[in-house]
Amino acid sequence: MSRRLVPFAGGVLMGVAIFWVLPEMAEFFLWPGALAWIGTGVAALWIIDRFVYPVCPACAPAHGHDHCSTVLHGFATPLLLAAALHSGLDGWSVAASGDHMHFSAALGFGIGAHKIPEGLALGLIARASLPSRFTALAWCVAAQSATLVGAAIEPVFASYLGPQGQHVLLALAGGSFIYLGGHAVHGELRRSGAVPAFVPAITGVAGSSVLRLFVH
Repeated sequence: MSRRLVPFAGGVLMGVAIFWVLPEMAEFFLWPGALAWIGTGVAALWIIDRFVYPVCPACAPAHGHDHCSTVLHGFATPLLLAAALHSGLDGWSVAASGDHMHFSAALGFGIGAHKIPEGLALGLIARASLPSRFTALAWCVAAQSATLVGAAIEPVFASYLGPQGQHVLLALAGGSFIYLGGHAVHGELRRSGAVPAFVPAITGVAGSSVLRLFVH
């Protein structure tokens, strides 16, 4: 059951990037810039996976996912790092909007809402990547706690990073979500075929999009 949920979680992860991160980036960079930075995040992780260190070492070098039928070996590290970066920037954004009460409340609600699908995807994939439920839970809590860290350091480092740097980092995190989500779906495609891979993945993407409709 856990393995069957992995492509669903991959779809949710891609949905978060497409329906939550990408539109926010488009508001700042416009659509060409947003797509370019998100694409850079995808390409950067692909290059690392291909030429530096495989996202799933058990699949290298032939990308044979049969070797990780029960555990996505090595998958947790890049996913948790991307989630921590994303969470830190979420906290940073809420702290930066503190002078505008109405906007800050709306932003906080939006971030809280997208934590639902993001946290679901993170937990499912971390559980399939790590040896125990407790370890997966502990690392997920650590990654999501970066939200508080981001809010705490914003007053100190805001002048150094600036809005442009913040949005670049968030776009790169969104691109990594797309790559990692696609990797999870691809693993189930190789193991079980198109239907067991794509049906739960599309359901995950759709779930993220539907939740987005209720948050403006």
